[in-house]
Amino acid sequence: MFFGFKSLSLKLPIAGALLAALLSFSQLSAQDQSAPPDHSGHEGMSMPMDDHSQMDPAEQRKLLADKKESEFNHHVAGFFVILAGIFILAEGGLVRRWSFLRFAWPACFLLSGLFLLVLSDTELWPFGPQSWWYGLTHNLEVVQHKTFAVILLALGVIEVQRARGVLKSAWAGWLFPVLACFGSVLLLFHEHQGGMHGPGHMTVMAHIKAQHLGFSVTGFGIGLVKGLSELPTRWKVTFARLWSLLMIVLGVLLMLYTE
Repeated sequence: MFFGFKSLSLKLPIAGALLAALLSFSQLSAQDQSAPPDHSGHEGMSMPMDDHSQMDPAEQRKLLADKKESEFNHHVAGFFVILAGIFILAEGGLVRRWSFLRFAWPACFLLSGLFLLVLSDTELWPFGPQSWWYGLTHNLEVVQHKTFAVILLALGVIEVQRARGVLKSAWAGWLFPVLACFGSVLLLFHEHQGGMHGPGHMTVMAHIKAQHLGFSVTGFGIGLVKGLSELPTRWKVTFARLWSLLMIVLGVLLMLYTE
């Protein structure tokens, strides 16, 4: 028991230091992005009318509401991913004392998946006027959101079953890496209608795509390292710790998401 908590006390400061570094980097990035654009050399050029001036107040409110909703959804998902990463990192010491905590990090995936499934698109019933059938057949962004939700739910169910000892086959350990890599590739083709309107929409879309690229690369790294941690090698423990740290990195990136 003593060695379990000693190991835990070494892992948590590492995670904390990583979080602090990422937050510092994000603050510097935000300062760079907040700097006013340089328009020198364009004084004589006629500029097109600002998209914002062509939008009525109702459209402006809808745009702002969609922006806040999208950011909130990413931040909630990031919170659950960070929590899962911490539980994985500290799993050895915690589970030895409280065995039920072996279900903690899969539960984070289940909660995140349920949240995304129900609340990712509030224009759908029961929050909005659109039916789920209409949204899934007319809006690719809705389809992708629900696909991500299903992936999270599947990962949670699979890992709960593995924690229970129901799934013991070697192939079961590769379901998480495969689904994680699939979801990461899918992020590269993520549709985001909210950024297609409003002032500076091209800059907004570039910013959104850059952030999703970061999610994709980190997620693919999680899948790859998680797969390596399933192999019976001398680096098994190292890979197990590394993929949990990558989970925390992904969670931080999600919580820092802006549009």
